[in-house]
Amino acid sequence: MKLYILCLLLSLCQTDVQALSFEQHFCDSTLRLDYTFAGDASTQHIFLDELSITPRWYGRHYRLDELPLKGNGQLTVKDPQTGDTLYRHSFSTLFQEWLATNEAKQTARSFENVFLVPYPKHPVVITVELRDYHDRVTTAFRHTVNPSDILIRRPAVSVTTPSQQQPHPYITLHQAADTTRCIHIAYVAEGYTQEQMPQFLDDCRAANESLFRHEPFASLQDRFNIVAVCSASNDSDVSQPGKGIWRNTALNSHFDTFYSERYLTTLHIKRLHDILRGIPYEHIIILANTSHYGGGGIYNSYNLCYTRGCHFLPVVVHEFGHSFGGLGDEYPYGDDDPMYFSDTEPWEPNLTTHPAQPKWQSLIDAGQASVIEGGGYLSKGVWRSQENCRMRTNEHPDFCPVCQQALRRLIDFYTR
Repeated sequence: MKLYILCLLLSLCQTDVQALSFEQHFCDSTLRLDYTFAGDASTQHIFLDELSITPRWYGRHYRLDELPLKGNGQLTVKDPQTGDTLYRHSFSTLFQEWLATNEAKQTARSFENVFLVPYPKHPVVITVELRDYHDRVTTAFRHTVNPSDILIRRPAVSVTTPSQQQPHPYITLHQAADTTRCIHIAYVAEGYTQEQMPQFLDDCRAANESLFRHEPFASLQDRFNIVAVCSASNDSDVSQPGKGIWRNTALNSHFDTFYSERYLTTLHIKRLHDILRGIPYEHIIILANTSHYGGGGIYNSYNLCYTRGCHFLPVVVHEFGHSFGGLGDEYPYGDDDPMYFSDTEPWEPNLTTHPAQPKWQSLIDAGQASVIEGGGYLSKGVWRSQENCRMRTNEHPDFCPVCQQALRRLIDFYTR
């Protein structure tokens, strides 16, 4: 009994130390970091664009110096006096995907990127690194942020403003059991006019119900807080450049990204976060009011999905597997522009290039997984764990055990 009490006290002390760590270094506000990533296949650059502050911090308060996944890029916040790491964040970007295309070998382009970190109480050094598909750092950018800098933009936003009086009103779709320790998700309307907002909200509810039918979200749904943001567009539907159709929408998203007909993305990341200013969010699901099949999901950036078709619900869950879970696609897709190589183990938890030592060996030992060649858009050289999974086909109803395990670990990371 005495040993039990001692262990309990030690556990409480450790929790207090973790809580004090956030309070010691950060305020309950968000520092928004706007960057421009630019270059071509041979040379890349990172430029600082703008800094701004908004009330409340909706990310994690614990395990601040840890990363659940490596991603294709990392952001680190350090104390310049001690060198201690105060916060870390991993991500992937559309810019890095583009670097693998033929266009990137011939011309240079720039892409917007926005990252959110807790607002520091004292000056900090922030480093942003981009990595290639061999896990090598290709470029890095370091700068100092002084929280008292008068040029950090302070937009007039109040978290006490009723949600229906926001520039873009929102409603709560699902409330977490503990809103101080949960995962905040915002649905954002794209290609819905003001008159079509009832349809948008119905689509959000349908997407939410579909997400919570999948494990591990079904059994852990009390750890999610989810809102729907009614960002109205001037035009209905979204742009389809391949058909010569351009529309004026909230995010100016379009199909034919990198000349792939079904790849739906937005390049206007700053506008996306402007829409969300003052709203509780960390992860983003954009619903596009279109019947043209497609979508896209970028790890720790956003998930964008079509809604007016029979595959809407499986696709939105699949894309959330990318944007939230960092899961890789498990299907082959032409074997062009490879992103996976035999000398580098993928950071995505559901893919491997080392079939003799797969990262899901414990599930193989339990008879719940195996090693099957084909994945990551390649028919050879990349292996997955099962014949079918939500990350492979729209028809398969569930995430495979490997994906479920990875998602559960990520949810635990954010909420425990």
